Amino acid sequence: MNMRKNDDNKKGRPWDDVFGSFDEEFEEMKERMDRLMERLTTGAAPLDNEPMIYGFSMRIGPDGKPRIQQFGNTAAENEAPSTREPLTDVIEEEDKVRIVVELPGVEKEDIHLHATAKALEIDVDNHGRRFSKHLDLPCEVKGDNAKATYKNGVLQILLERSSRRNKKKEIRIE
Repeated sequence: MNMRKNDDNKKGRPWDDVFGSFDEEFEEMKERMDRLMERLTTGAAPLDNEPMIYGFSMRIGPDGKPRIQQFGNTAAENEAPSTREPLTDVIEEEDKVRIVVELPGVEKEDIHLHATAKALEIDVDNHGRRFSKHLDLPCEVKGDNAKATYKNGVLQILLERSSRRNKKKEIRIE
């Protein structure tokens, strides 16, 4: 009977909504790593010279809820193993959306960006390094006024907020 009472108390904790998704994310990550290790130990997955990269970043979003983002070259099973998903931060500002992307070891000429009113696509094809990321933006933006800079492996993109729809537009990196 005491266990039942403790279980009932756990249901009403205010932080359960905030941390409830962590258990699901960690379980999914554990299952993915178990599958990967099984493939490696049985020889089903050949080991290339390219390192396996997988991780996640946890941040508190503007709504106060935690956001977990996966990155690496084993995060998406339907992609080619040589394609990596870069670590990306989306920062909402009063009149802009700032996107910061880590792209180590690539040249700015190899980075291709395309923006729509609600999404941003990042593709990098450098000899030996491939990155790919599709971001759904938190609000509508103007693709015409986009600015992008790339320095020391860090790509920063500034998009102005908008309330109207724009067609897909390529962004020039300075």
